Amino acid sequence: MKRATVTLPDDLNGLLETYRRTQEVPSALTSIVQAALREYLARRGFPSDHAFQPFRITPATEDSGASDVSVNHDKYFAESADS
Repeated sequence: MKRATVTLPDDLNGLLETYRRTQEVPSALTSIVQAALREYLARRGFPSDHAFQPFRITPATEDSGASDVSVNHDKYFAESADS
């Protein structure tokens, strides 16, 4: 993976921050820039060698019944791994 430093003008940075704030789960700036570059290049006839699949969270259809999962997730994960 190549690391790059990008300088953004204030107006573009403002638009990016506004976009991030409007998302239910704000993405990392890196993810947004990578997705934008993939789309930009694909529209110009340079499709990616692999299918890009952004991380998506699918909510459970029903809850677990436990109210402390966000705090004790490691405990619950370990218990489910033991089963």
